[in-house]
Amino acid sequence: MSGDGNKKQFWKRNAAKVPGSLIKAGQRPSPSTPGKPKKATTFQEFESITSDAWDVGDDDDELLAMAAQNLNIEVVMETANKVIENHSKLQERQKLDDPQRDDDPQEETAYDDEEDEEDEDGDLTSPEVSFAFPGSLDTEGRLVKSHSEAPIGSPKDAAGEHAALYRQRSLPHRPVIPLVARMADQNTSGTPAMTEREASRLDKFKQLLAGPNTDLEELRKLSWSGIPRQVRPIAWKLLSGYLPANAERRENVLQRKRQEYFGFIQQYYDSRNDEHHQDTYRQIQIDIPRMSPESLVLQPKVTEIFERILFIWAIRHPASGYVQGINDLVTPFFVVYVFEYIEEEVENFDVSSLQEEALRNIEADSFWCMSKLLDGIQDNYTFAQPGIQRKVKALEELVSRIDESVHHHMQHYEVEYLQFAFRWMNNLLMRELPLRCTIRLWDTYQAEPEGFSHFHLYVCAAFLVRWRKEILEERDFQGLMILLQNLPTMHWGNEEVSVLLAEAYRLKFAFADAPNHYKR
Repeated sequence: MSGDGNKKQFWKRNAAKVPGSLIKAGQRPSPSTPGKPKKATTFQEFESITSDAWDVGDDDDELLAMAAQNLNIEVVMETANKVIENHSKLQERQKLDDPQRDDDPQEETAYDDEEDEEDEDGDLTSPEVSFAFPGSLDTEGRLVKSHSEAPIGSPKDAAGEHAALYRQRSLPHRPVIPLVARMADQNTSGTPAMTEREASRLDKFKQLLAGPNTDLEELRKLSWSGIPRQVRPIAWKLLSGYLPANAERRENVLQRKRQEYFGFIQQYYDSRNDEHHQDTYRQIQIDIPRMSPESLVLQPKVTEIFERILFIWAIRHPASGYVQGINDLVTPFFVVYVFEYIEEEVENFDVSSLQEEALRNIEADSFWCMSKLLDGIQDNYTFAQPGIQRKVKALEELVSRIDESVHHHMQHYEVEYLQFAFRWMNNLLMRELPLRCTIRLWDTYQAEPEGFSHFHLYVCAAFLVRWRKEILEERDFQGLMILLQNLPTMHWGNEEVSVLLAEAYRLKFAFADAPNHYKR
């Protein structure tokens, strides 16, 4: 069958899975517009430039965050490279300590085996080095320092078995791990015992937040490499600009903004069934149940809250109105602010059991922080969604420079970046990553200047190149599209996100200020 024939057959069989342009409420999709994709069960004062700064006990992504704030491009590039190289050395040390791992490829690759056990809190742990970042593996199972350096070929049978086992993790029959529950680190899980390093980081946050005026620049530096769960609600509100740095003003601001939000409810919400707004409200009602099935929005009380938040936002932003995909952006804020009132896991928590005042606070805070986020990327959702169009084009140009093999491979099989990356830009990778990873990623996005609007581009590029081996192994349009829509990230946690951010940071400083290399 010709390439065009393969594509036509794929679109015919998988119309509901391939992401297309999201639809503004009230508009009917054309017959050729694919439906909403279905979620498969699969997917950083640098101390000094000295060798002892990279000892095993140091927090690599925190060093990268410090480098980002204080050093020039050359040092930042060197730092990002060292972050990844350091983890490569740790992985090699692991293998030397346990030589039997080379003899058993199944034990090395299968997540369900003993090498990657889950502790009683649901954290993925490594028996030898719990903080080693698992990066790209070459054909012999070695960690490579850069995802773009992973070899293309797979000369050994063991490598083929490795790829088969890896792909098997994305098959639909595997059970879904709840996105909210069983968070993969102490920042997002309930109350597991903290290490000395984690306790020290929490103390740094608490000391910074306890002052009469929070130094927002210091908070950004500290937050780049992740925010402890206990202080994430207040940190997110400060980083988003929702709350002022002055501690004495915060309570008054909260009361005023919460009252203002519920004033909007009284003013506008009854109009949801009016002829002028009913299409918007109906689309919101349709989209919320389509969100990830593991999401809290399946609870009736949460559904009501999301409907109000999204409808009020749409009414107050007539230039765009409600667009499919905005509904996903409420969830991280909602989950983080629920954690402000509970200590247990969210998986089986009945949100309606919270006091009414707490629910009202969570709803208003989620609305305002989501609004702050969308203010920076609103051209993603105006007519024809020009922001997304530009970002997808920028991604294509960037990938063509950082990994020519991947770019040409997709060109050869006629895969358009818009066919898979539209969703990456519109939903900020939320459909590609577990929620625990999204929350960790948003720690950095809120600490990084223009994190959601600009840095996200480099994260997407690093994310795509992360899968170069799997991409290059696919030999037809259909296989590539299915892979790109169902990337196996369901077991990802902080370690994978930290490597992704290090790669993205390196790309940003290599290309963001280099117009000869990357056209904006």
